Amino acid sequence: MLVLNATFEPINVCTVKRAIVLLLKDKAEVIEHAEWELHSATRSIARPVVIRLVTYVRIPRETHRRKITRRAIFARDNWTCQYCGSRANLTVDHVVPRSKGGTSCWENIVASCAPCNRRKGSSLPRQVGMSLLRQPRTPAPQVFIQVASPTIPAAWQAYLAAW
Repeated sequence: MLVLNATFEPINVCTVKRAIVLLLKDKAEVIEHAEWELHSATRSIARPVVIRLVTYVRIPRETHRRKITRRAIFARDNWTCQYCGSRANLTVDHVVPRSKGGTSCWENIVASCAPCNRRKGSSLPRQVGMSLLRQPRTPAPQVFIQVASPTIPAAWQAYLAAW
């Protein structure tokens, strides 16, 4: 389930069980629901797909402190090699190699196919005649929603696109 803040800002993904608990405690409301219902002994409820918190929750904007993972790098780079555009056999690459003082930060790590990664080796891209398709950057918050749920339901698109 996609969880929206009171301002309709996407903030997280949760399980159906957690969404139901939030709904039963009146901490959230259903914005989008599936066609089928969940049933208990005493009650039926539409299966939520998107819920919105009733009260605003302050979310720290420290995205630079979010953990850098392979999946987050791949999602940020749209699952494509940032040197040749291939979508096959992806690895991660330090643009400025660690052996040359490069750091493990969002702005220095990109998705790279294995052949490009081997070709570049421990050199700078310009030294081997390679260039980046896009400069790496700190990802937008919705990238972490994509990492939490690799398949994005159509009902979520309108809420993710706005942010």
